[in-house]
Amino acid sequence: MPANILDGKAIAAEIRNEVSAKIASYTVRYGPIRLCAILIGSDRAARIYADSQRKRCLQAGVQHELVELPESTTQARLLAEIDRLNADPNVTGIMLQLPMPASIDPAAAQYRIDPYKDVEGVNPANIGLLFYDVPIIAPCTALAVMEMIRRSGVEIRGAEAVVVGQSRIVGRPISMFLTTQMATVTACHIATRNLHAHTRNADILVVAVGKPHIIGAEHIKQGAVVIDVGINSIRERDANGNIVRKTIGDVDFGAAAKIASAITPVPGGIGPVTVAMLLQNVVEAAYKQLNRRI
Repeated sequence: MPANILDGKAIAAEIRNEVSAKIASYTVRYGPIRLCAILIGSDRAARIYADSQRKRCLQAGVQHELVELPESTTQARLLAEIDRLNADPNVTGIMLQLPMPASIDPAAAQYRIDPYKDVEGVNPANIGLLFYDVPIIAPCTALAVMEMIRRSGVEIRGAEAVVVGQSRIVGRPISMFLTTQMATVTACHIATRNLHAHTRNADILVVAVGKPHIIGAEHIKQGAVVIDVGINSIRERDANGNIVRKTIGDVDFGAAAKIASAITPVPGGIGPVTVAMLLQNVVEAAYKQLNRRI
């Protein structure tokens, strides 16, 4: 039986509708929600994402300000700008547009953001509190993965879950989320031997590596739920012999869809849901700032 394709665009639209209602309620009671995004330099991809983000925010009722800094911006200047936004009570959310110039340490800058205004959930305080299952704001992609797993209908408690890829803001948080929901979790990484020996046991398989088609049919258990977080741009020849760009995931979708019970496509899977979760985090941050606990 073919796998259930988890439509990220449709799921994201549902989430945005729910979030828009929360934003409207907050705005009536407490005033506007305002997200400030910092963009350094003129990277085209970062600007395209910022423009898309602004559009989504305005559609949902969130004020969006793009703080543009020159390519020559120093680390000290960036940190000072973050401090200014942290101190501004009218700013309820802060995020950094990536990539940044090579002279900037993005991790240090992300760590400087107030945990309650950290809408991407990447401040160490937020990552650390996730360990205790009480994050202020959790990482957007990890939230998107958990939402997709929930909507697949699989029972997480007691399931064998394998997370391939252990980055600090994607793989590791997903592993912690699954653990707190009582799955038995195997964390696979660059040093893992015999990858397929682990993945073939997975009732829930999450892949977040960034390598095209690293997971094939031989890695997947019959009936597993497969969540592909990878986004890879490749070049290939079309039917006319022309070189074209194509976006594919870490999972060989065609092969996996014949074995899995549910699977996310790339594109159109985790990506749209991650953007919707960012909006959810924006309103969540605003509400939590009303009653700070640290």
